[in-house]
Amino acid sequence: MRIYVTQDYNAMSRKAADILTAQVVLKPDAVLGLATGSTPVGTYKELVARYQDGDLDFAQIQSVNLDEYVGLAPYHDQSYRYFMQTNFFDFINIHAENTHVPNGQATDLRAECQRYNEVIRQAGPVDLQLLGMGRNGHIGFNEPGDCFQLETHVVDLAPSTIEANARFFASPDEVPRQALTMGIKTIMSARRILLAVSGEDKAQAVHDAFTGPVTPQVPASILQLHPDVILVGDEAAMHLLVQET
Repeated sequence: MRIYVTQDYNAMSRKAADILTAQVVLKPDAVLGLATGSTPVGTYKELVARYQDGDLDFAQIQSVNLDEYVGLAPYHDQSYRYFMQTNFFDFINIHAENTHVPNGQATDLRAECQRYNEVIRQAGPVDLQLLGMGRNGHIGFNEPGDCFQLETHVVDLAPSTIEANARFFASPDEVPRQALTMGIKTIMSARRILLAVSGEDKAQAVHDAFTGPVTPQVPASILQLHPDVILVGDEAAMHLLVQET
């Protein structure tokens, strides 16, 4: 695992964007696994700026997103499809048909999970999977539990995840209680994984994920077993890990 400690969130975002930029330049038809949430916003801004400067071309890129809330329409301002459009896709030359996000409004959620697994298989191995991490160590919406879920599945969100996401909704009652998410096997099938973390509230999760045992109680700990992981984090998120190494 390669570890990069940056001074602050902006530097973390630039470093993560550097790694994604290199992937796109070296393989213009790469498959990118993409994440949502507050952490990657700065990274997407960096990539958009580089595209607008003429340094990047996304015309051949395919993307597969990690997850989507159950019950939210793509145009809902808190859906992850909407997030991707308004933070990234609308500002680059990626083709709409090459951007894939689970359908949170599917009437048959199990069938939608199977469909999304097939979408990922058809796209080919993910060349670079961008991840964030929750305060409880979740990646995607793979919450702490008794086992590692394999492929795309429906998950009941943990109370801590609902609480963390409540700030994006008018009230906590509006936060969806379920999501569709790629499973651990799917995430681990990526050729390379880029984990970006920021903030003091992630420090304990980073420490537990990379110095403790591999356990489904800390889902991100599975990344210890991947052959090519890049961890990029600011000093606030990384200080407990740095003390151990």
